[in-house]
Amino acid sequence: MNKFTRRQFLKTSAIAGASLCELPAILRAQQAPAASATGSANGDIRIAVVGFHGRGGDHIGEFSKMKGVRLVALCDVDQTVLAKGVERLKKDNIEVEGYKDIRKLLESKNLDAISVATPNHWHALAGIWAVQAGKDVYLEKPVSNNVWEGRKIVEAARKYKKIVQTGTQSRSSRAIREAVAWVKAGNLGPIKVSRGLCYKPRPSIGTSQGPQSVPDSIDYDLWCGPAPLIPPRRNTPRFGTVHYDWHWFWDYGAGDLGNQGIHQMDIARRFIDSNELAPRVFAVGGRLGYEDDGETPNTVMVYQDYGKVPLIFEVRGLPEKTGSSNMDKYKGANVGNICECENGYLLITSSYSQAVAFDNDGKEMKKFDGGGNHYANFIEAVRSRKVSDLNADILEGHLSSALCHTGNISYRIGKKESPDAIKEAIKADKEATETFGRMAAHLDANGVDLMKTKATLGMVLKMDTKAEQFIGNDDANKLVRREYRKPFVVPENV
Repeated sequence: MNKFTRRQFLKTSAIAGASLCELPAILRAQQAPAASATGSANGDIRIAVVGFHGRGGDHIGEFSKMKGVRLVALCDVDQTVLAKGVERLKKDNIEVEGYKDIRKLLESKNLDAISVATPNHWHALAGIWAVQAGKDVYLEKPVSNNVWEGRKIVEAARKYKKIVQTGTQSRSSRAIREAVAWVKAGNLGPIKVSRGLCYKPRPSIGTSQGPQSVPDSIDYDLWCGPAPLIPPRRNTPRFGTVHYDWHWFWDYGAGDLGNQGIHQMDIARRFIDSNELAPRVFAVGGRLGYEDDGETPNTVMVYQDYGKVPLIFEVRGLPEKTGSSNMDKYKGANVGNICECENGYLLITSSYSQAVAFDNDGKEMKKFDGGGNHYANFIEAVRSRKVSDLNADILEGHLSSALCHTGNISYRIGKKESPDAIKEAIKADKEATETFGRMAAHLDANGVDLMKTKATLGMVLKMDTKAEQFIGNDDANKLVRREYRKPFVVPENV
């Protein structure tokens, strides 16, 4: 393990400065012709997977067995992960090139598309660089670290006429597609609230007591990329100092709202006829029940005010009560969606292959079944060159990701308040009041006294939905984008 000293920072910074000279290769690639619909000479779509210590493993498994697709490269900043991935495929008689730096990968002429499953803070930049280099992109969720860069990847996809699919697999589910249409046709009466749930166990990650070291196998300058080059502030037995637990730090992740929750946020948004962000948003929550190194809330409710139909999202990382291994459920779901209507509700669980409608007495009315292959849908669109063939075009990914970010922004600039003060502040929104009441009861069952350990009442924010900027709140707008670390900069003009 490396000792992350001042000398190491100076050395790494020098490397980062030197890497500026590699940028012209990317800029030259911007002039490359678009990949043909047939890919390589034999008709295969040639694809590389970028980042595969976690979710990317599924990408490898799917693309490597897909007819008409040829996996030609892997890219990861962890040399140990990269070497194991290349060797594992070799045993399956699949020869791939291994790359540490995505910029070198994108210079390859033997490549039509990339599939990105890096940590979140790399998603937008990796996608933008790829389309500028003439590649199509399958981009994991959330597609951005902030609202502004999400819009930039949409602009880049349109400018370079590239196919960019968001990794929200539920968009390819036949069951959900049919269920959404059925509810919106009025079969359960008017929609009252579209609700997403992420009740998922998230135990404490502990305290690391200061800056931590980085494994020798990881190029930490590349790992940080657009984020500040600072040593890790976490260390768990399962994931160490770098991997996975980055989700709970603002520089890299968005908590479970942007981790698991983005899937349910995307589904919830489909019941609301809007292709813009909500004009009003607020959040209530906190990192409650333990003290650890994490920054993001483990318990939070976000109220996206779309006017007639609100979108409410709930995150709970604590169990149903102290000492239990079970999680809470709401109308039969712990991770899923509930579309509540006047004459009943629709339940969608996290399998994404089934949806069930119930009346107000809980009696089953109708069931929808059927999944879909999201990766195959991407390849179909790569061949057809039609954005309309995508089930989850990058614009949909941007909007759903940005709803997570705006909720988090409200929370981040909020203030800790007593339960009575929170109730008073949100009393005009009856669905929010009911949701907070259930949250408070949940926390009480976990031994959290909100009079002693106060939750954060997020700032009520109003948004200019065309400009995707908050109205009259400089503190909030500072979090709409980030400061980028050269040379890992999302450009103003893509």
